[in-house]
Formats: sequence, structure tokens, C-alpha cells
Amino acid sequence: MDQNNASSPGEVKSGMFSHVKTDIPAGLVVFLIALPLCLGISLASGAPLFSGIIAGIVGGIVVGLASGSKINVSGPAASVALIVFTAIQSLGSFEIVLSATIIAGIFQIILGYIRAGTIAYFFPSSMIKGILASIGLILIINQIPHAFGYRGEGLFGSMEDGFVNGIFTVINNIVDYISLGPTIITLVSLAIIFIWDQPALKRHAFFKFVPSALVAVLVSIGLYLLFNSYFPGLALAENHLVQLPVADGIVDFFSFFTFPDFSQIANVELYTVALSIAFIASLESLLSTEAGDKLDPYKRKTSTNRELKAQGIGNIVSGFIGGLPVTAVIVRTSANVTSGGRTPLSTITHGTIMLICVMAIPRILNMIPLASLSAVLFVVGYRLTSVTLYRNMYRLGKRQFVPFFVTVLAVMFTDLITGILIGGAVSVFVILRDNYKTPFFVDKESHHEGEKVELVLAQDVTFLNKASMMLTLDHVARNSEVVIDATRSVNIDDDVLEIIEEFKNTAAYRNIRLTLIGMDKFGVTA
Repeated sequence: MDQNNASSPGEVKSGMFSHVKTDIPAGLVVFLIALPLCLGISLASGAPLFSGIIAGIVGGIVVGLASGSKINVSGPAASVALIVFTAIQSLGSFEIVLSATIIAGIFQIILGYIRAGTIAYFFPSSMIKGILASIGLILIINQIPHAFGYRGEGLFGSMEDGFVNGIFTVINNIVDYISLGPTIITLVSLAIIFIWDQPALKRHAFFKFVPSALVAVLVSIGLYLLFNSYFPGLALAENHLVQLPVADGIVDFFSFFTFPDFSQIANVELYTVALSIAFIASLESLLSTEAGDKLDPYKRKTSTNRELKAQGIGNIVSGFIGGLPVTAVIVRTSANVTSGGRTPLSTITHGTIMLICVMAIPRILNMIPLASLSAVLFVVGYRLTSVTLYRNMYRLGKRQFVPFFVTVLAVMFTDLITGILIGGAVSVFVILRDNYKTPFFVDKESHHEGEKVELVLAQDVTFLNKASMMLTLDHVARNSEVVIDATRSVNIDDDVLEIIEEFKNTAAYRNIRLTLIGMDKFGVTA
């Protein structure tokens, strides 16, 4: 099927300015979603709040220009907040963490050049979900002090006596030093987000266009002004608010940028932090890219190797000017697509608006209560570690639930890298126990247009076969016939089933005739 044919479903104009009418409004929507998240993730990271804004600007403009993706949106992510928070404490300063961010960017560029873009496919989804769920839990717990207006040490600063003792220490301190004003703002913000995101309201264009997090932040500003003007008992102190530097001019604005400290360049721990950032940022970027390609109405494929290079460039630039690490983020990417974003112009627009905003209205941003940002982060954290997630993983059986839950516990009670190693080891053990036969047999070594390709699946097909299955299906020529025979299969991993389902959905765009045999018992029908 010729993509240049006007009747082709895969036809799309991909030039930077080919969809200006939809890209500019989409960029505005993404900006409205990204602004409170950038500030909130800075808060969760223990870094200057300005660093999250810088990362959002870099993710929008720099990564938007360098990436081959048409719809990806990049910026600071909750998944990296934990690494930055602990790294600031272990390395001694945020400036040293900036140098680790730069090194992480270099690692990502190297990964791109050695064509490691498929690395995410070698990690089982159960372990990845476990990593994100544990980060969500820690994100929620660490925001409790800000939500209640307690300005003592956060959770991670109270863990010298162990994780559980640290939690009880913080809870006791919150009870002793709770502030009623921030607590009310937190509860009101959570209520707004919950009500605003109800499916019944989302059917209306206004509620779909205006993000709930922005509404919560705007209402919290109104409550702050009301409390401080008429209710002294509920008044918020200055340290309960966002504190961005206010510039007198453009020259003064650029003086606010923080620069990296390379004094620890010989410290092995610096490279451990850099590897942690590179690993999590690359993993999330690749997973977001894969999910974004599925959302793309034109079914365009992004070069994962180029995406790694683009993210690496973004982290180098962000690290040099005082920004948090950047990754591709699926929440902002999905908002971009649903709002009409079709080319990189939308993500570049969102970064440009953020730059103009922080230069023009910093005093308004400084009226945002930290409690409202904590409420936003509560919701972000819960989406990573929801009750539904645990229920669904349990229903998938021990092969999925055990690695998932072990990874959650390991990250919570040790650290991110140790948790990943433990979770990965358990995943490999569980899978290798079942993976002792050839995953599938292909009757063609090389595929030519118009030929028939038959894949006969083995008794057990696991996540270890995900990459080879994806590459095999991606290399099937246009106008071919593909037969996937699962009559011998007893178990097919959910990751592989997802690849087959995606191939089934996109086969028509390549004029491929697909026949499925025995796949109905795994929930995949022709």
C-alpha cells in the first residue's frame, strides 16, 4: 500500500509546520499540564523549584528539536525524583548532581550510538511496573510533610534508623507541627482533581481541555490570598509557597541558572548516580516512546536509538544550566496526542510558553502553595501504585505478581539500583524455570514482498523472546501473508501477546494479511 496514496490510512504530513492549527493549541494544553508537574517534581526531588521549570523548557525545546518522534513530550519525571533526592544527600549538593546528570546524558548518547534502543524490551513488564509502583509509594509518603504544612525534614531525611522508624518519626512530627491552612488546601486540591477527572465531566470539551491540576493550583492561590487577608489562623508562611527567583530583566533572569560542580568527578558514587539516572530515564523514555507510537493516529514509528541520543542531549543541556534530568513522559505525550498534536511543533510550543511564563509572571507563580503541588503529586504517585494495579498483577498469577511485589519491597527497603537488581534476579529465575524450549520457528530467514511467513510458537514464549518477536514482525515485508500458529503453546507471556496484538492492529497499514491459529485461547482473535 503506497503511503503517498491519498486513500492510504498511513498518510500524514510530517513537516514541522504542517499542522500549525492543531499543534499550537495542543502545545498550550501540554504547558498547562506540565507547569504544576514541573514544580511538583522539583519539590519531590528536593531540588530548587526553578530546576523543574528549566527541565520542562529543555525537554520541550531542545529534545523536541533533536528527537525523531513526532508526538513525544519530554520533561522532568516522577520516576527520576527519587534518584535526585537521595543523590543530593549522598553527594552533598544539587550542583554535584547536575554533573551526574550530564554524565548520564553522555551515557544515553553512547547507548544510542551502539543501537541499544531495544533495551527496554528485555525487561519484563512485571519488574518495570514494580519499579514505578515503588516510586509512586515513596513519592506519596515523602509529600505528606508538605501536604500538612510541616517544614521539617522529609521522609528520606529521617531514615537513619530504618525505613519503618523513619515513617513513624515523620508522622509524629507532622502531628506535632501540622498547619491547618496547608491541610485545607491539600484536601480541596485533591477534591478538585478527583471531581474534575470524573468520566462524566470529561465528556464536556471544557473539562477535557482544562487540566484538573491547573484548576487545583489556581484555586489554591485564591485560598492562599483569602486566608492571608481574612483568616490569620489559616495564613500560610512564606516557606509554604513556591519560591522562584524574580528577575528585573533578561540579563538578571539568566543569572538565576545554576551550574554543575565537577569537584567529585573522581568519586565512584557520582558515576553510580549517573548510571541510575541514565537507566531510569532511558527506560521511561523508551517505554513512553513505545506507548506514544501506539497512540499516534498515523502509526508512525520512532527510532528508539535516535530517541536515546535526543534524551542524552537534553540531559547534558539541562545539567549544564541547572535543570533536573529529563525523560519522555507518557502523561504529557498522551495529552499532546488527544489535544491534536501531530508534529514536534506542539512540544516545542509548550517549552516556549513555559520559558515566557517563568520570565514574565514569576510573582504569580510564587503565590502557589506547596500543599497544592503535593496534592498533584499524590495523584501522580497513586497512578503509579494504584490498588487496581496490585489487583490486576495478582490476577495475572504468581509468574507476574511475585517479581512485581518483590521489586516493590526491594526498592522500598533498600535503594533503587539494589531493588532493580533483586527484582530482575527474581524475574529471571521465575522465567528461566519455564523457558527451556525454542520460543518460535520461522520458516523464512529473509522476507520478500508478497511471500508467506509462518511463525510456529513453542510451548512457552516468555518476555525474553519479546525483542526477537518484535524484530521478526517489524521486518515482515509489505503485501505479505503472515501466519502465527500457537496450537502448541501452553503459555505466552503478556508482553509477547501485546506485540502480537499491536501487529494485528497495524498490519493493515502495510497491507499484510494476518492469520492467527490457536491464539483465541490467549485472548487474541483475528
